[in-house]
Amino acid sequence: MATVSEWTGVEARALRQASRRSVRAFAGDLGVAVRTVTNWERLGTNTRPRPDTQAILDTALNRLDQAGILRFEALLSRSGRIAAAEVQGGPRTWEYETWAEDIERAVVAASRQDFAGASDLLERWRTRWPARELDERGLYLAARTTTLAGDLLRDRGVLLGPRSAAHSYTDARSVFEQLGVPRRVAQLDLSLAVVAEMSGDLRAAAARYGELGRDARLSGRDRLRAQLWVGTALDKQGLHWEAMGLMASAIQGFEVLGEQEDWGTAHQKLALAHRGAGDLGEAGRLISVAQSAGGGTSPLHQVRLATAHGHVLLSDRATVAEGLAVLDKAAATAATYGMSHQLRSIDGIRKELELGGGVAKFR
Repeated sequence: MATVSEWTGVEARALRQASRRSVRAFAGDLGVAVRTVTNWERLGTNTRPRPDTQAILDTALNRLDQAGILRFEALLSRSGRIAAAEVQGGPRTWEYETWAEDIERAVVAASRQDFAGASDLLERWRTRWPARELDERGLYLAARTTTLAGDLLRDRGVLLGPRSAAHSYTDARSVFEQLGVPRRVAQLDLSLAVVAEMSGDLRAAAARYGELGRDARLSGRDRLRAQLWVGTALDKQGLHWEAMGLMASAIQGFEVLGEQEDWGTAHQKLALAHRGAGDLGEAGRLISVAQSAGGGTSPLHQVRLATAHGHVLLSDRATVAEGLAVLDKAAATAATYGMSHQLRSIDGIRKELELGGGVAKFR
C-alpha cells in the first residue's frame, strides 16, 4: 500500500494526473471546490491541505490500481519529491523490475562518467526500504546498488571515510556474504584492494591483489586484473622489473580472453613501468600500442591514457612541451567530469616536473 507522509500541492497534482482525472472531476471525487484543487497545483510545496483533506487524499491514493501507483511515483520522482511518498511493506514485483532497470541505466551512465545521473538513479532506491522489509531479491538489488554507489565514489576520488567508496564496498560485501554469493564477495574484496592502492597503501594492496589473483571465486578476467594490479602497486614502489613480468603475463592472458580494453590498459601500465626504469623508447612504443588498442571510449579511460602518455613525454626534455599540452587537456576533461583522483595524479606529475628541474625524474 502506498502512503504519503504529508500532502502538499505537488503530491495532490501527481495524484490527480496519476488517476487521469481533470481538475473538475478530481475535485468532485474529493468533495472539494475546483478552486481548491487549482490553488494546490499553483502553490505546489507552499501549501498543505487541512488534516481532514489529507485523510481524503490518503483514501483516494489507496484506491489507485497498481498502474496508477506506478504513475504516481514516477510523477513524484520527476518532480524531485519521491522521498515524500514511500511504499510500506517492501517492494512489489513491478518495483523489483524498475529497480533492476535503474541499476542497468546507472551502469551505462557511470561508464560515461555521468556521476550525477547515475547517482540520481541509485539514490532513489538506496534508502527506500529498511533492510528488514527486503527479501533475498531485494537485498541482492540493494547490495548491487551500494556497490555501484561505491564505484561512483571511487571514480570521483572519494576513497575513505563514512560516505566513501570503502564504506559502500564494505556494506555491500556484508550483504553479499549474508546472501551467500561468493563471487560478489570476492569482487568487492578486489574493489577494496583498489581503494587501498589509490589511497597509497601499496604494500597491503599488492599483497591482497596477489591473493585474489589466485582466488577461484573470481572469473579469469578478474584474476588477470588482480595480477595486473599487483604489477601496478609494485611499480609505484619502484620495483619496475618485477612489475613488468607480471604485466606482460597479464597482457598475454587478456589476449587469450579477447579482452581488448584490458589488453590496452595493461600496455599503458607496462609503459609506465618502463618509464620508471628509464627506458623511454619502449615506454613510448607501449603507449602507442595502448592508444591503438581502442576499446575504451569513456572519459575516464581517455584521461588515464592521456595522463600516462603525458608522464612519458615529460620524462624527455625534447618532449616536455608536448607532455604539458597532453596533461592540460587531460586535466580539463577530468575537471569537467569531477574526477578528483585523476586531477590529483596530474598535479603530482606536475610537481614531479618542478622538482626535477624541468623534466619528470624516473622513480
